[in-house]
Amino acid sequence: MSALQTYAHPAGRILLALIFIVAGFGKLGDVQGFSGYLASGGLPAFLAWPAVLFEIIAGLALLIGFQTRLVALALAAFSVVTAFLYHAPVDAMQQVMFLKNLAMAGGYLMLVAHGAGALSVDERLSRPALA
Repeated sequence: MSALQTYAHPAGRILLALIFIVAGFGKLGDVQGFSGYLASGGLPAFLAWPAVLFEIIAGLALLIGFQTRLVALALAAFSVVTAFLYHAPVDAMQQVMFLKNLAMAGGYLMLVAHGAGALSVDERLSRPALA
């Protein structure tokens, strides 16, 4: 396995995980404000805490490469839904945010297809145990 193959997967996972980890922890500072933002997109405000926890837990799972295919599929769906609910391309900034979410979904779908790769919990768990 080449160095590129060894380190590209974890680098990609880290970069794709960071946006959710940082966003999730950032929302902890104002969950009530985030509740109002959720309501502005048509979702019930009570989903604020589950959304924050999802962002943090899914981001951390992706970071370490745990259950990567399942987590990446959930993050892809989350990214597409939030693109359409909260980033309708009504101006240049929202168009960029909309396309960013779709691009992230594409990255997550690549992880669904190819898995966590090297240097991940998934890879470690897939190795046969030493006797």
